[in-house]
Amino acid sequence: MTDPVAWLVDLEGVPSAYAAARDGIDVMLRDRGLRRTSPEMTAESLMRGAHASAVLEGSASSLAEIRAGDADAIAQDALRLSSSMLALAPLIRTAPLQAIARLHAVVAGGSLPAESLGRPRDAASADRLRGVSELLLSETSAPALLVAAVVHADVATAAPFASHNGIVARALERLVLVARGVDSKSLVVPEAGHLALRAQYESNLRGYSEGGPRGVHAWVIYAAEAFVAGAEASPLRRTAE
Repeated sequence: MTDPVAWLVDLEGVPSAYAAARDGIDVMLRDRGLRRTSPEMTAESLMRGAHASAVLEGSASSLAEIRAGDADAIAQDALRLSSSMLALAPLIRTAPLQAIARLHAVVAGGSLPAESLGRPRDAASADRLRGVSELLLSETSAPALLVAAVVHADVATAAPFASHNGIVARALERLVLVARGVDSKSLVVPEAGHLALRAQYESNLRGYSEGGPRGVHAWVIYAAEAFVAGAEASPLRRTAE
Protein backbone atom coordinates (compact mmCIF):
# COMPACT_ATOMS: atom_id res chain seq x y z
CA MET A 1 0.00 0.00 0.00
CA THR A 2 1.30 3.45 -0.93
CA ASP A 3 2.27 5.73 1.92
CA PRO A 4 -0.36 8.49 1.64
CA VAL A 5 1.55 11.14 3.56
CA ALA A 6 5.12 10.36 2.49
CA TRP A 7 5.21 13.49 0.34
CA LEU A 8 4.75 15.67 3.42
CA VAL A 9 7.65 14.28 5.38
CA ASP A 10 10.42 16.03 3.49
CA LEU A 11 8.73 19.35 2.78
CA GLU A 12 10.58 22.43 3.94
CA GLY A 13 10.39 22.88 7.70
CA VAL A 14 8.36 19.74 8.38
CA PRO A 15 11.04 17.36 9.72
CA SER A 16 12.51 19.94 12.08
CA ALA A 17 9.10 21.19 13.26
CA TYR A 18 7.88 17.72 14.13
CA ALA A 19 11.16 16.59 15.68
CA ALA A 20 11.05 19.66 17.92
CA ALA A 21 7.40 19.12 18.83
CA ARG A 22 7.98 15.47 19.72
CA ASP A 23 11.10 16.32 21.70
CA GLY A 24 9.16 18.94 23.65
CA ILE A 25 6.39 16.48 24.46
CA ASP A 26 8.84 13.77 25.47
CA VAL A 27 10.80 16.12 27.70
CA MET A 28 7.62 17.38 29.37
CA LEU A 29 6.38 13.86 30.02
CA ARG A 30 9.74 12.67 31.34
CA ASP A 31 10.94 15.67 33.30
CA ARG A 32 7.61 16.68 34.78
CA GLY A 33 7.19 13.40 36.60
CA LEU A 34 5.29 10.91 34.47
CA ARG A 35 5.61 8.31 37.23
CA ARG A 36 3.56 10.55 39.48
CA THR A 37 0.63 10.74 37.11
CA SER A 38 -2.77 9.40 38.03
CA PRO A 39 -6.13 8.71 36.41
CA GLU A 40 -7.26 12.02 37.90
CA MET A 41 -4.58 13.85 35.92
CA THR A 42 -5.67 12.18 32.71
CA ALA A 43 -9.26 13.13 33.54
CA GLU A 44 -8.16 16.73 34.05
CA SER A 45 -6.42 16.73 30.66
CA LEU A 46 -9.55 15.36 29.02
CA MET A 47 -11.72 17.98 30.73
CA ARG A 48 -9.45 20.79 29.57
CA GLY A 49 -9.55 19.34 26.09
CA ALA A 50 -13.33 19.07 26.14
CA HIS A 51 -13.62 22.71 27.17
CA ALA A 52 -11.24 23.93 24.47
CA SER A 53 -12.87 21.81 21.78
CA ALA A 54 -16.33 23.00 22.79
CA VAL A 55 -15.28 26.66 22.62
CA LEU A 56 -13.86 26.08 19.15
CA GLU A 57 -17.23 24.55 18.23
CA GLY A 58 -19.13 27.62 19.47
CA SER A 59 -19.63 27.02 23.20
CA ALA A 60 -19.67 30.02 25.51
CA SER A 61 -19.02 28.00 28.67
CA SER A 62 -15.95 28.56 30.81
CA LEU A 63 -13.86 25.78 32.29
CA ALA A 64 -15.16 26.79 35.71
CA GLU A 65 -18.74 26.34 34.52
CA ILE A 66 -17.89 22.90 33.18
CA ARG A 67 -16.36 21.96 36.54
CA ALA A 68 -19.50 23.19 38.30
CA GLY A 69 -21.81 21.20 36.02
CA ASP A 70 -23.30 24.38 34.58
CA ALA A 71 -22.11 24.16 30.97
CA ASP A 72 -24.06 24.79 27.79
CA ALA A 73 -25.17 21.99 25.49
CA ILE A 74 -22.08 21.99 23.27
CA ALA A 75 -19.75 21.76 26.25
CA GLN A 76 -21.86 19.01 27.79
CA ASP A 77 -21.58 17.05 24.55
CA ALA A 78 -17.80 17.48 24.45
CA LEU A 79 -17.50 16.51 28.11
CA ARG A 80 -19.59 13.40 27.57
CA LEU A 81 -17.27 12.35 24.77
CA SER A 82 -14.17 13.02 26.86
CA SER A 83 -15.33 10.60 29.55
CA SER A 84 -15.39 7.60 27.21
CA MET A 85 -13.18 8.36 24.22
CA LEU A 86 -9.94 6.76 25.43
CA ALA A 87 -11.61 3.34 25.34
CA LEU A 88 -11.69 3.75 21.55
CA ALA A 89 -7.92 4.17 21.16
CA PRO A 90 -7.29 0.48 20.29
CA LEU A 91 -9.85 0.72 17.46
CA ILE A 92 -7.94 3.58 15.86
CA ARG A 93 -5.25 1.11 14.79
CA THR A 94 -7.53 -1.76 13.76
CA ALA A 95 -10.97 -0.40 12.82
CA PRO A 96 -10.72 3.39 12.50
CA LEU A 97 -14.04 3.82 10.68
CA GLN A 98 -15.79 2.13 13.58
CA ALA A 99 -13.93 4.33 16.07
CA ILE A 100 -14.79 7.55 14.23
CA ALA A 101 -18.45 6.54 13.95
CA ARG A 102 -18.52 5.82 17.67
CA LEU A 103 -16.97 9.21 18.48
CA HIS A 104 -19.78 10.90 16.59
CA ALA A 105 -22.48 8.70 18.09
CA VAL A 106 -21.38 9.59 21.60
CA VAL A 107 -20.91 13.33 21.11
CA ALA A 108 -24.10 13.82 19.09
CA GLY A 109 -26.24 11.40 21.05
CA GLY A 110 -28.13 14.17 22.79
CA SER A 111 -28.98 16.21 19.72
CA LEU A 112 -29.48 14.00 16.64
CA PRO A 113 -31.91 11.17 15.87
CA ALA A 114 -30.50 7.69 16.28
CA GLU A 115 -30.43 7.05 12.54
CA SER A 116 -27.97 9.93 12.04
CA LEU A 117 -25.49 8.94 14.74
CA GLY A 118 -22.15 7.83 13.35
CA ARG A 119 -23.43 7.94 9.77
CA PRO A 120 -21.88 10.13 7.07
CA ARG A 121 -24.14 12.71 5.47
CA ASP A 122 -23.77 11.46 1.91
CA ALA A 123 -21.68 9.31 -0.41
CA ALA A 124 -18.94 11.93 -0.75
CA SER A 125 -18.63 12.15 3.03
CA ALA A 126 -18.43 8.36 3.27
CA ASP A 127 -15.62 8.42 0.70
CA ARG A 128 -13.70 10.99 2.73
CA LEU A 129 -14.02 8.89 5.86
CA ARG A 130 -12.78 5.83 3.99
CA GLY A 131 -9.76 7.87 2.97
CA VAL A 132 -9.08 8.76 6.60
CA SER A 133 -9.42 5.11 7.54
CA GLU A 134 -6.99 4.04 4.81
CA LEU A 135 -4.47 6.60 6.02
CA LEU A 136 -4.70 5.32 9.58
CA LEU A 137 -4.31 1.71 8.45
CA SER A 138 -1.36 2.42 6.14
CA GLU A 139 2.28 1.89 6.92
CA THR A 140 3.92 5.30 6.89
CA SER A 141 7.29 6.92 7.42
CA ALA A 142 5.57 10.03 8.80
CA PRO A 143 5.73 10.78 12.53
CA ALA A 144 2.60 10.02 14.51
CA LEU A 145 2.10 13.72 15.26
CA LEU A 146 1.91 14.48 11.54
CA VAL A 147 -0.56 11.65 10.93
CA ALA A 148 -2.71 12.99 13.77
CA ALA A 149 -2.64 16.48 12.28
CA VAL A 150 -3.66 15.26 8.82
CA VAL A 151 -6.58 13.11 9.95
CA HIS A 152 -7.77 15.97 12.15
CA ALA A 153 -7.81 18.35 9.20
CA ASP A 154 -9.38 15.78 6.87
CA VAL A 155 -12.34 15.20 9.17
CA ALA A 156 -12.74 18.83 10.19
CA THR A 157 -12.76 20.11 6.60
CA ALA A 158 -14.83 17.27 5.12
CA ALA A 159 -17.51 17.75 7.83
CA PRO A 160 -18.82 14.24 7.10
CA PHE A 161 -21.44 14.16 9.85
CA ALA A 162 -24.61 16.17 10.42
CA SER A 163 -23.11 17.92 13.47
CA HIS A 164 -20.14 18.08 15.87
CA ASN A 165 -17.52 17.55 13.15
CA GLY A 166 -14.87 19.72 14.78
CA ILE A 167 -15.21 17.98 18.12
CA VAL A 168 -14.92 14.58 16.44
CA ALA A 169 -11.85 15.72 14.47
CA ARG A 170 -10.06 17.01 17.55
CA ALA A 171 -10.93 13.89 19.56
CA LEU A 172 -9.54 11.75 16.74
CA GLU A 173 -6.30 13.72 16.80
CA ARG A 174 -5.91 13.09 20.54
CA LEU A 175 -6.66 9.38 20.12
CA VAL A 176 -4.01 8.98 17.43
CA LEU A 177 -1.44 10.35 19.88
CA VAL A 178 -2.58 7.81 22.45
CA ALA A 179 -2.82 4.86 20.06
CA ARG A 180 0.60 5.50 18.51
CA GLY A 181 2.42 5.88 21.80
CA VAL A 182 3.20 9.59 21.69
CA ASP A 183 1.13 10.27 24.80
CA SER A 184 -0.21 6.98 26.10
CA LYS A 185 -1.76 8.54 29.22
CA SER A 186 -3.30 11.42 27.25
CA LEU A 187 -1.70 14.21 29.25
CA VAL A 188 -1.08 16.60 26.36
CA VAL A 189 -4.06 18.86 25.58
CA PRO A 190 -3.92 19.41 21.81
CA GLU A 191 -7.36 20.99 21.79
CA ALA A 192 -6.09 23.72 24.10
CA GLY A 193 -3.17 24.28 21.74
CA HIS A 194 -5.60 24.94 18.91
CA LEU A 195 -7.69 27.26 21.06
CA ALA A 196 -4.61 29.23 22.11
CA LEU A 197 -3.82 29.69 18.41
CA ARG A 198 -7.43 30.00 17.30
CA ALA A 199 -7.00 32.50 14.47
CA GLN A 200 -4.18 30.45 12.96
CA TYR A 201 -6.11 27.24 13.53
CA GLU A 202 -9.16 28.43 11.65
CA SER A 203 -7.23 30.08 8.81
CA ASN A 204 -5.00 27.05 8.30
CA LEU A 205 -7.99 24.70 8.21
CA ARG A 206 -9.43 26.86 5.44
CA GLY A 207 -6.09 26.69 3.66
CA TYR A 208 -6.03 22.91 4.03
CA SER A 209 -9.44 22.71 2.41
CA GLU A 210 -8.97 25.27 -0.34
CA GLY A 211 -5.26 25.93 -0.82
CA GLY A 212 -4.01 22.76 -2.48
CA PRO A 213 -0.57 21.36 -1.56
CA ARG A 214 0.56 24.73 -0.19
CA GLY A 215 -2.42 24.81 2.14
CA VAL A 216 -1.68 21.31 3.39
CA HIS A 217 1.96 22.24 3.93
CA ALA A 218 0.95 25.34 5.91
CA TRP A 219 -1.44 23.28 8.03
CA VAL A 220 1.12 20.70 9.05
CA ILE A 221 3.65 23.39 9.96
CA TYR A 222 0.98 25.14 12.03
CA ALA A 223 -0.06 21.87 13.71
CA ALA A 224 3.46 21.24 15.01
CA GLU A 225 3.26 24.59 16.80
CA ALA A 226 -0.16 23.69 18.17
CA PHE A 227 1.15 20.42 19.60
CA VAL A 228 3.82 22.38 21.48
CA ALA A 229 1.11 24.65 22.88
CA GLY A 230 -0.91 21.57 23.82
CA ALA A 231 2.01 20.24 25.82
CA GLU A 232 2.25 23.59 27.61
CA ALA A 233 -1.44 23.19 28.59
CA SER A 234 -0.91 19.77 30.18
CA PRO A 235 -1.99 19.43 33.80
CA LEU A 236 1.28 17.54 34.33
CA ARG A 237 3.21 20.68 33.51
CA ARG A 238 1.02 22.95 35.57
CA THR A 239 1.13 20.64 38.57
CA ALA A 240 4.92 20.47 38.49
CA GLU A 241 5.38 24.23 38.33
